[in-house]
Amino acid sequence: MIETADAEPEYDDTAIRFLEALWGDGYLSPGGPEEVDRVVEGLSLEGRTILDIGCGSGGVTLHLVERHGAVHATGFDVEQPVTEAARRRAAARGLTHRASFIQAPPGPLPFADRSFDVVFSKDALLHVADKDALFAEIFRVLKPGGVFAASNWMIGHDGEPSPQMKAYIAAEGLSFAMASPARYAQAMRGAGFADVTIRDRNPWYREVARGELERLKGPLYAPVAAAVGAAYVDKNIATWEAMQKVLDSGEHRPTHLRGWKPVG
Repeated sequence: MIETADAEPEYDDTAIRFLEALWGDGYLSPGGPEEVDRVVEGLSLEGRTILDIGCGSGGVTLHLVERHGAVHATGFDVEQPVTEAARRRAAARGLTHRASFIQAPPGPLPFADRSFDVVFSKDALLHVADKDALFAEIFRVLKPGGVFAASNWMIGHDGEPSPQMKAYIAAEGLSFAMASPARYAQAMRGAGFADVTIRDRNPWYREVARGELERLKGPLYAPVAAAVGAAYVDKNIATWEAMQKVLDSGEHRPTHLRGWKPVG
């Protein structure tokens, strides 16, 4: 369901190495296991089946099994390099019986109706342009009484992005289709979700990103440049500088989402 700009992977082996150096082994988005724990805070995942949409290189999916006791977690992504990395990580941890990873092209989710107790996603849904179709699919694959819990990068408003936001998105060079928290909530309710809640994470990531930038310019520069090349690190330092501007202005709004599929 995660859309990409073209057939070439946006998260190739170089991107994986860079992001994991910054965010931790198996993590392609910020906050590590602690932020995953915040997304699912208050939920009991013990013995549940989970779908992780946009699973990346598998760290989050495996954390939901190891830390939260999911009986089985299915990681789904449209990109082959990350799903291959995730499978290797699951095998290395002896978790192939409790975690599987599926790669498929953008479009309807390749799962039957009412397949999962929980649908989770960590900073991946911004790649999907059609929010209504996205949440219709998530609602479809959830069991009645199931819950959707996610973190996602959003824009503080709908309509034309500011010049600063346009510059940041261009610097990322990824297929971002940002929408506001209100637009996400509207799409969730339109799909049938109840008790939809939104939690703003801009204040948290605004400060975390500042620390990431300092680390990239300082102690991380040499070891990461040795792994991916100095030019790649320099490009990402420029990206982080552009991102910091829209985090500080409040236009870039990382947000937690949660909603329930009614039993009836």
